[in-house]
Amino acid sequence: MNEKLVQYKEKGTSFWKERTSAQKGIIVGSILLLITMLILLTIFGTKSSFVPLYSNLTVQETGQIKETLDARGIASEISDNGTTISVPDTMVDTLKVELAAEGIPRSGSIDYGFFRDRMGIGITDNEFSLMERAAVQTELGNLIRNIDGVNGANVMITLPEERIWVSDELMTASASIVINTAPGYQLEPRQIRALYHLVSKSVPNLPVDNIVIMNQMFEHYEYRDENSQDYSTMTAYEHQRKIKQDIERDLQRQLTQMLGTMMGRDSVLVSVTTDIDFTQENRQEEIVTPVNEENMEGLAVSIERITETYEGEDVPEGGVAGTGEAIPGYPGVVGGGNGSYERIEERVNNDVNRIRRDIVESPYKIRDLGIQVMVEPPDGEDELPIERLNDIQQILSTIVRTSIDGNLAMQLTPEEINEKIFVSSQQFAGKVEIEAIPEQTVPNWLYVIGGILVAIIILLIFLLFRKKKQSEEEEEVIEEAVSNEIPDLPNEDDSISATKRKQLERMAREKPDEFAKLIRTWLADD
Repeated sequence: MNEKLVQYKEKGTSFWKERTSAQKGIIVGSILLLITMLILLTIFGTKSSFVPLYSNLTVQETGQIKETLDARGIASEISDNGTTISVPDTMVDTLKVELAAEGIPRSGSIDYGFFRDRMGIGITDNEFSLMERAAVQTELGNLIRNIDGVNGANVMITLPEERIWVSDELMTASASIVINTAPGYQLEPRQIRALYHLVSKSVPNLPVDNIVIMNQMFEHYEYRDENSQDYSTMTAYEHQRKIKQDIERDLQRQLTQMLGTMMGRDSVLVSVTTDIDFTQENRQEEIVTPVNEENMEGLAVSIERITETYEGEDVPEGGVAGTGEAIPGYPGVVGGGNGSYERIEERVNNDVNRIRRDIVESPYKIRDLGIQVMVEPPDGEDELPIERLNDIQQILSTIVRTSIDGNLAMQLTPEEINEKIFVSSQQFAGKVEIEAIPEQTVPNWLYVIGGILVAIIILLIFLLFRKKKQSEEEEEVIEEAVSNEIPDLPNEDDSISATKRKQLERMAREKPDEFAKLIRTWLADD
């Protein structure tokens, strides 16, 4: 056994001595890279990727879950300011079931399960009423949290006190709800109606008018009946204020969506102010215009032409002889020459265009519009380039020109429109940073190193095969040379054993070291 080890050692030593410096460097580098790659693959292969187990938790709930996981020896990570806890992805489903069976997380709020644990004989009516109201508030908050876009909800219910005396007046309850909506999410009217109905039907004697719902920014969500199509129930002030808010909100939402696509959703703040004309005008116009405006002529309805002509001879003095007695003392007619007469008269009745218009000018025209935009520059920059600010200014000027009433917009110059727009670029100090959970993936450089190692291993294998082939060719050449140098004697034995003996004798004379190694190998095998 020792001689075999010595033999392998000598073979390895001889193989290493026969290699050049470049080949030695390639072999050593390949071995080191292969070991490094195996270590990295082991580290990244055994490292688990963490995914959220629960999110939107309170700090108390996160602490309870963290304590339970640490007691079980399960690794976990906390992010999003303590509201999200992550565990290895292979254990998410199992942990959810096990923690739910144990009633974790416990929010500390009183729910209906609290009655099961605390119900006893010594509980008073006041304690029962207090716990019942707290349980209703907790369950309502949990129901509201299931709505898309709602991260959390706080519910406060006020129940009427029982009266000693019987009264016909119905005592009603009231409720105040503050919901925490997701960033950039807007509740639709149908969702708001569903919230009002959910709360109203969950508490006895709670009408919709006694419910107030707002978000974390103290924006009030008004209840609007699904069948109502106008603002007839509102006062004139509420009506105009609501329309103004709707117009400003629509413009602000469109600008936020457009600029957010360019600069990033959390990098743009937009404020819109409008001046709305609520005047409604009814007027009647009667317009008369000629048919042919170039010649200012109308359309000929009827044409009448009259032509008179006359021709006559001389008349003698005294007139024309006639019958009867002459009148004494009356002078006779003085005679005249030949005469002619002609008269032409043309009567044309023209008609014109008569236009009658009953015009009702609709209100809600935008008389003036102001837009204020704040943009946060990318990381590493103090402000946006002037070219980008000019692009935003140009976009906003187009929106201002098309939003203002047409007659008023035509009177505005580009300088006056630019005065209605303000664009600022600065860092947002009050923005809440949300830490993103990095995905555990194998880096690209590891693939590059792996490819290089594979190429080096293939090259080494190719060199080894090439060296082996060269050795075999050299042995064949030596055998041919030996066979050619030893002449065949006429009476010499031509068997295989005789040939081997001759080769061994020649090796013993020319290469005694190799002959000694061969003898030791045979002895070790025996």
